[in-house]
Amino acid sequence: MELLHPRCAGLDVHKDSVVACVRLAQAGTVSQEVRTFATTTDGLLALAAWLAEQHVTHAVMESTGVYWKPVWHLLDDGEVQLSLANARHARNVPGRKTDVNDATWLADLLAHGLLRDSFVPPAPIQQMRDLTRTRKQLIRERAQHIQRIQKVLQDANIKLDSVLTHLMGKSGRAMLDAMVQGVTDPDRLAALAVGHARKKTAALVAALTGKVTAHHRALLQLHLGLYDALSKAIAEVDASLGKVLAPMKARAKLLTTIPGVSDWVAQVLIAEIGIDMTRFPTASHLVSWAGLCPRCDESAGKRHNTRIRDGAPWLKATLVQAAWPAVRTKDSYLRAQFYRLKSKRGAKKAIIAVAASMLTAAWHMLRDGVEYHDLGGDYFAQRDKSKVAGRLVRRLQDLGYEVDIKNAA
Repeated sequence: MELLHPRCAGLDVHKDSVVACVRLAQAGTVSQEVRTFATTTDGLLALAAWLAEQHVTHAVMESTGVYWKPVWHLLDDGEVQLSLANARHARNVPGRKTDVNDATWLADLLAHGLLRDSFVPPAPIQQMRDLTRTRKQLIRERAQHIQRIQKVLQDANIKLDSVLTHLMGKSGRAMLDAMVQGVTDPDRLAALAVGHARKKTAALVAALTGKVTAHHRALLQLHLGLYDALSKAIAEVDASLGKVLAPMKARAKLLTTIPGVSDWVAQVLIAEIGIDMTRFPTASHLVSWAGLCPRCDESAGKRHNTRIRDGAPWLKATLVQAAWPAVRTKDSYLRAQFYRLKSKRGAKKAIIAVAASMLTAAWHMLRDGVEYHDLGGDYFAQRDKSKVAGRLVRRLQDLGYEVDIKNAA
């Protein structure tokens, strides 16, 4: 087997320690030396010094949670070319798993070029990724507190969320704050409605007639306070995100020309894949990395499991969420693609295909710096008229009609 890296190292990273194996191939012989270092700053500096002393040119580690990040940040400043490997792609022989064996196995795989590098974005993109993921988690936690507020209201037989579209809107929030202050009169609470909610006065009075106790008021005050704290945190994250996004704002604006892609979706796209598309040789590589295409599982000429793999869960979830409003855009390619595949494969597979098409478009747009160009809702019909005509003729024949096709003048 061809030797690509004669002086390399495999790093088995843990929370409190790093087991490093240096593999040196020279004069037809291979020597290996294994040492263990602490993951403190002093320990990682000692690791970097030892790798430099051994004249190591390449090193690899597995992407184990967040434990690899401090090691990566410290060693990335040196002369060692780092690689991050997917743990699934670097499994050792079963029954021989130890920290030393894992480090040795990683070094052997790296030496012969048998590992595929994982995508590690530059520092600004990593900061964006942290902020967008944190924002999504905060929004999720805030939604949970809204649900808990609804639960408290139901326990008090207050049906406010059945009348108001948004419980935490101006009208709903004013009524909730009044309840916390001890107001129980339904008429007084309903009078706090603003905007279109004023037209629902009778329904509001009926919905606000219940039995709110001191216990309910305490719980409402608690959840409203947490809701406000989370809203403030989300605003702070948005402000930080705006500063990090400023140098890439033009690219984010390009992505918003894709149907279904809002400012928030564009930010997530850039945070997850970056703006430098040279990391992905083709759009298909990016779609495969995101986990939006069928997996390859074939044996003896038969295809077995074709379900999509895990891929990038944060990116995939956002794209699928954005694909649903995209398919509602009339006379668009994405809408035509969705309904074309839905009749054959079902809505779930069709929406995954639409998300993959959106990511493909994003790859070309970020690479070339161009806006989105829609192929049109009649793209598939114009691409192969004979197939469409034949399908429609067969459908009419199945219904009992005789069809004679003539070209229009």
